[in-house]
Amino acid sequence: MTPMNPRPPAGAVPGALDDEAAPVIDITDLARRDGRRPSPRRDRVRMSGHERREQLLDVGRSLFAEKGFEAVSVEEIAAKAGVSKPVVYEHFGGKEGLYAVVVDREMTYLLVSIAEALGADGSVDPVTTSARALLERAGMALFDYIDQYPDGFRILVRDTPAVHDPEARSDAIGGTFAGLLVEVAAKVDDLLAKQFRAHRMNPKWAPLYSQMLVGMVAQTGQWWLDVRKPKKEEVVAHLVNLAWNGLQNMEPKPRLNATHS
Repeated sequence: MTPMNPRPPAGAVPGALDDEAAPVIDITDLARRDGRRPSPRRDRVRMSGHERREQLLDVGRSLFAEKGFEAVSVEEIAAKAGVSKPVVYEHFGGKEGLYAVVVDREMTYLLVSIAEALGADGSVDPVTTSARALLERAGMALFDYIDQYPDGFRILVRDTPAVHDPEARSDAIGGTFAGLLVEVAAKVDDLLAKQFRAHRMNPKWAPLYSQMLVGMVAQTGQWWLDVRKPKKEEVVAHLVNLAWNGLQNMEPKPRLNATHS
């Protein structure tokens, strides 16, 4: 009698998160019956739990970027990964959990890139480095990310449903791109405050200007994601030109010239 749960083949990695055991097929016998020469054997690669998890994240990132959260199903994710639906549920609890981890990873990667550009990693001294150079570095960090990880950026700029995942940095992820801009702007606040003091301007306005500055760069990044012209270096140069020359000639107490009722 054949046992209900046959023993896995030698070398298989046990555990709830490993792949289901695939049936053994004698491809040599099949080829003989078909009258064809057998092709090289291509056994399905058995992945560890960690490897399968990373594969599902890659698949999910691609599908979410292409179609958006609502249009993607667990069935589609499982089919593209070559697994059954229960495997997706075991790793992430559903597409919401998968999406939460994808979004959190992209946000973390982008924030770290921009923070390092502003000197958080010690590669540059934000005190002695000119403000213009830091602005250029931060702009290039964003556009390098868009250029290298377009799927990740497309996901971030979409409206994100409220989802929960214990591995994410917050209990709920909502309004992802808006939240991302707030975090990036917070990193720019100190830089602008120092420049404001140097130009005898009230540093209390630094958070307002950081929001405007980051929003301008991010909006341009969304536009460039699809057109990809001109080159990213040229785009950043023009952004810095507009932002820097504007900052250089700011009025300490700006007023509207037109009369408004």
